[in-house]
Parts: sequence; C-alpha cells; structure tokens
Amino acid sequence: MNRKLRILMAKPGLDGHDRGAKVIARTFRDAGMEVVYTGLHQTPEQIVAGAIQESVDVIALSILSGAHMSACRKVMQGLAQKGAEDITVIVGGTILEQDIPELKAMGVAEVFTPGAPLEAGLDFLRKQSQS
Repeated sequence: MNRKLRILMAKPGLDGHDRGAKVIARTFRDAGMEVVYTGLHQTPEQIVAGAIQESVDVIALSILSGAHMSACRKVMQGLAQKGAEDITVIVGGTILEQDIPELKAMGVAEVFTPGAPLEAGLDFLRKQSQS
C-alpha cells in the first residue's frame, strides 16, 4: 500500500468509557496509520457517514456496553446501503465468545476481546493491507 491506512475509531451507543479506544488509536497512529477518532456516543448512522466522508479504509468499533450485536448489524447494514462494503470493520471490547461467529457472518472482519495484545489489531490490519 503506497498510502497510509485510514481508520475511523468510533464508540457507538451509550458507552462512556473511551480510554481503551484512545490507547488503540494512539497505537495505530504510532504505527504510521491515520486515525480519525469520532468520540463517544456515536450512532451507527453517524459512524457510517463519517467513514464515507473521511474516505477511510477501516472502521474500528470499541464497544464495552454489550450492544455489539445491534451496533455492528446497523453499521454493516448502513455500509451496504451506501455501497461502502469495501470498508473493513473491526470490533474490540467486551464481546462474548459465542457472538463472534455471528459478528463475522455479518461481515465484521475481526473481533478483539479483552486481554488481546495491543499489537493484535495492528498486526491484523497490516496483513489486511498487504493482501
């Protein structure tokens, strides 16, 4: 890839904890990626619109509230409605292991659960950008 990977980091819903999202955003930035952080309390519609407006390659959702199934479903549907299915979606946070297969079936590229090393998302995105 000849240009920097562009990532939209978003916190959907009512989750008010964003320290982890900021740490991940900083990790991506330190690795040379461009990161747009939308802040707290974003709707799926705002996330999709922001991703398209910013011409990002990746949407990184940070979800600790337990609303990952509905938030991801709405983001994936919004991307499909806007013809932006080429945007990779990754999710991190408090995600139940049994929900991961369904998230991936929706089109989520990868899921990072608590305890995943900081480099896991970075390594995944580097591999994605090379393929």
